[in-house]
Amino acid sequence: MVLQTAIAVMALAVASGNALAQAPAQPPAAAAPTPQRTTASYEDWTVRCETRGTPAVKTCEMVQAVTTQGQASPVTQIAVGRSGPKEPVKVVFQLPVNIWIPGGVRLVYDAKAAPLAAGFKWCAPAGCFADLDLNNDMIKRLRGLTAQGRFEFKDAGQRDVAIPVSFKGFGQAFDALTKE
Repeated sequence: MVLQTAIAVMALAVASGNALAQAPAQPPAAAAPTPQRTTASYEDWTVRCETRGTPAVKTCEMVQAVTTQGQASPVTQIAVGRSGPKEPVKVVFQLPVNIWIPGGVRLVYDAKAAPLAAGFKWCAPAGCFADLDLNNDMIKRLRGLTAQGRFEFKDAGQRDVAIPVSFKGFGQAFDALTKE
């Protein structure tokens, strides 16, 4: 899961003294129970949930992935969720590692509105991650969209790249996400 992957990458950085912390590891003697995973699709968005640990902790996110023909792993992903019940709602972008870091990423959701901009926070073998908080007004705007948007960034050669993102089903997926 993109949001959880991003948090796990940050946790690894903490272990080396670089960033935020994640939940403590299970003791080596106790076998961790197998996580329970569920998914539900809402037009172009998928809500993914995972329950793990003792006591059981459920985390969910809504995601849209872009894959290329012949590849199982997504090229890019955009995920919306929160890392905890009292944490802000975030949008997380996962992009390939061959990007121009200083350029950040921009979510263009409406031709008449300024795009949402996010700076890259870290890169790992799984990709480079950028995130930003979504306030209630922005969530309301995104929920009402049905048109195609895009996120934009520069590749390592500083060439412009635009990845389409659909807002079809965003509102339904967000409703399902907040009920979990």
